[in-house]
Amino acid sequence: MFCAVDIKHGIAESGNREFAGFAVPKEAQEKVVSFPFHGQTGELKHGSVVIAAITSCTNTSNPSVLVGAGLVAKKACELGLEVKPWVKTSLAPGSGVVTKYLLQSGLQKYLDQQGFGIVGYGCTTCIGNSGDLDESVAAAITDNDIVAAAVLSGNRNFEGRVHPLTRANYLASPPLVVAYALAGTVDIDFEKEPIGTTKDGRSVYFKDVWPSNEEIAEVVQSSVLPDMFKSTYQAITQGNPMWNKLSVPSSSLYSWDPNSTYIHKPPYFNNMTMDPPGPHGINDAYCLLNLGDSITTDHISPAGSIHKDSPTAKYLLDRGVDRRDFNSYGGRRGNDQVMARGTFANIRIVNKLLNGEVGPKTIHIPTGDKLSVFDVAMRYKEAGHDTIVLAGADYGSGSSRDWAAKGPMLLGVKAVIAKSFERIHRSNLVGMGILPLCFKAGQDADTLGLTGLERYTIDLPSKASDIKPGQDVTVTTDSGKSFMCTVRFDTQVELTYFDHGGILPYVIRNLIKQ
Repeated sequence: MFCAVDIKHGIAESGNREFAGFAVPKEAQEKVVSFPFHGQTGELKHGSVVIAAITSCTNTSNPSVLVGAGLVAKKACELGLEVKPWVKTSLAPGSGVVTKYLLQSGLQKYLDQQGFGIVGYGCTTCIGNSGDLDESVAAAITDNDIVAAAVLSGNRNFEGRVHPLTRANYLASPPLVVAYALAGTVDIDFEKEPIGTTKDGRSVYFKDVWPSNEEIAEVVQSSVLPDMFKSTYQAITQGNPMWNKLSVPSSSLYSWDPNSTYIHKPPYFNNMTMDPPGPHGINDAYCLLNLGDSITTDHISPAGSIHKDSPTAKYLLDRGVDRRDFNSYGGRRGNDQVMARGTFANIRIVNKLLNGEVGPKTIHIPTGDKLSVFDVAMRYKEAGHDTIVLAGADYGSGSSRDWAAKGPMLLGVKAVIAKSFERIHRSNLVGMGILPLCFKAGQDADTLGLTGLERYTIDLPSKASDIKPGQDVTVTTDSGKSFMCTVRFDTQVELTYFDHGGILPYVIRNLIKQ
């Protein structure tokens, strides 16, 4: 059975935004929304596909799945099926070789006909670079609270990453991406329900467009040729005209351009001395966010498009960057000012300080003001206050991304207290000088009665030699609560990094000594 998802059922109702499921109310499950689309009438329902993308992540080294996608498109064209024009389709190979063998085989023209034209090479939709949906499609989704879907052949589908308006995002092979685009919905059983009809009214099923292994192998054998790989990769070092025209300074030190919005000198080494600062306890810290279980690095780290109303957008607009030139967080990851503003900016993050409201905001506890996480963090830093983050289980799960640790450090976060950590992310936190603490077994913020409105003091020894991997420390709050946590320094090396204020100052001090 190829049915990918039951859009209509789940644990949480859409109104309370806990995202454990979609749970569309029964009376709204069959809702169909009509909307004008460039002279046509479009239709959306829960589970409708509005983005279908064959991405670079899974196709560069596997010609059979790209050929398979082309054959699905070819069979669909021959049967008279077409992807609905309001579905945003794209093909972004990871290698120029893909273009060569799709052209050689004649399959690219069928992919083009179904909307899967080549839009570029490298990361696109799965890092949030699909671009805006058509205004009429976006309005139909938002005005009617439609659970719209994206299907992509990428390797990431965390909440809010693919597109702000696609709450249901599913990973599929390239040929399945084409099949779902043709069906126009993910709420389908491919074995029993047709994906479309021919011009003479005959139902077309999944099996009618799905190629056999033999068909795929025949095309691969005749069209995926060794010379394509040789010629493509031999030309890589030649770059392209725009790249080759770039001016390269002869200085051995990088010349920082203060006006650049792409590359900015980071503050990691500001005021650094040759003597390590030593371990730091935390006194009267405010809670920046109070989070639940399964907070991924995509919730923490800047990723995808830059929202027009975000602190990052204001930063860029203030520097004369037009909205159309915002690019993405990935494209601007060399600018710490951009990345700090995008930390904890995921539109699906659930912060308990907001009492169920979803989004990248938090409460400035001294005033009660509700602001972006960045703006609140800057208020605390300017006032000289440390901050912590409370979290549940599996904090930092997902892909291991360095900005998920760099960003919180730049925001002034000194510690994360969680039920458990993803292994690599915990190590990354230590590397950026952030203290990882685990609640004792059976405890968490809720069982301890912590609201996140308290101020937190962590009693940490002042000498690195007095700290042992895995030892317990006492955390107290200004509300009179006291509880034990385990310090998650798991090795002596991590203690050394923490003693130096992070791995970067440690490396620099050692280089200078040599």
